[in-house]
Amino acid sequence: MRRLTTPLVRCALALGLLLAPVACGTPEKSRVTIMVPWSGEEFQAFSAVVEAFEATHPGIKVDPEVTRALNEQLDAAVAADARPDLAVLPSVGAIAEYQKDGVLKKLDVDTSDYVQPFRGLGMTGGNGGSGDVYAIPVKADVKSLVWYDVDATHDPPRSWAELPARHDRWCLGLESGPTSGWPGADWIADLLLATYGRAAYTTWASGNAPWDKGPVHGAWTAWGDLVGSALEGAARTGFKAAVKKMPACSLGHGSLAAMDFDAARVKRRGYLYVPPPGRTLQVSADFVGKFTGNESADEFIAYLAGAEAQRIWVKQPGFALSADRQVTVEDYANDVQGEVAAMLHTSANTLCFSAADAMDPDVSAAFYRAVLEYADGASEDALLRALDKVQDALGPARSPSAPPLCNPR
Repeated sequence: MRRLTTPLVRCALALGLLLAPVACGTPEKSRVTIMVPWSGEEFQAFSAVVEAFEATHPGIKVDPEVTRALNEQLDAAVAADARPDLAVLPSVGAIAEYQKDGVLKKLDVDTSDYVQPFRGLGMTGGNGGSGDVYAIPVKADVKSLVWYDVDATHDPPRSWAELPARHDRWCLGLESGPTSGWPGADWIADLLLATYGRAAYTTWASGNAPWDKGPVHGAWTAWGDLVGSALEGAARTGFKAAVKKMPACSLGHGSLAAMDFDAARVKRRGYLYVPPPGRTLQVSADFVGKFTGNESADEFIAYLAGAEAQRIWVKQPGFALSADRQVTVEDYANDVQGEVAAMLHTSANTLCFSAADAMDPDVSAAFYRAVLEYADGASEDALLRALDKVQDALGPARSPSAPPLCNPR
């Protein structure tokens, strides 16, 4: 028996040695690093998209790097030549700066299914969205909405024109980490856009309009008059904490994703909104850009831009919206979210990216600080003169060849 089996054992051992690298070893996955600012429900939604991608791309592993100070950490990583493969770019100004510095990589991604201005803002060259793609919008927001609690507001406003004459208490919080002040900046921008129109708005966002007179001064004054006593303590009140006080306070301003409403109540239409006049909407997006030559990152960013990933994202908690025309109202988790998303796809609406997002990052930072100081009682005129000086020192934010801030009507 021994003599018969020994050759077989030797053969098995030899075969085992030959097959061991195949049977016991697995090819190492290609890793894609991505720097993101999200936490909580936002990160949960992103994780669902990552899981779906990895299930269909088993050779690629996505490694998120979470930071609440994304701009500062990304700047430091770029300076130290330790760049992530991908990073979220939360403003049009950031895209422009990194593109100008030559650190953003051109993307081979088709964004033609996206509505303008989302399609063009990651590109050079154009009104029609033609040109080189340098960033793709992975989730969008409509900022220009005034929200109220249906159960507590028995006489809700029917239009923005009614707001100044009402005696509502605004749910106003301006504190929001490194970007504290943005809720007031968005409100001022919305009032300027609604009152003075797209041309005045674009001129201001591009750094070509004075702060201490004209439309900017008018919008700032209108905001201060509107929110009134709600300014007291707002600089040290978190934006989401202020919203949580509803219905003790009556009205809130901002995107559905930012309001941090209870999802079950939103689904039951417990919170509703009043859109701005004139069919003009201030919108925003989180973009993703590429900073290295990692080819696996190309696969992931193309997936993020596609309708499959977008449909997964909008069904997750967090009320994300998609600017992809292939994502329909029926794809959303609830009717209110779908209705807001439909505003992005209605050709009658003018969509303009957030003014502060388009400004030079130093100007927008000064803008946010001025909002906080104004809430603490500083003179409006002095603050606006100081912003004029900052703007004059830095010059216009956008070149004439840059894609438009607003979609053509």
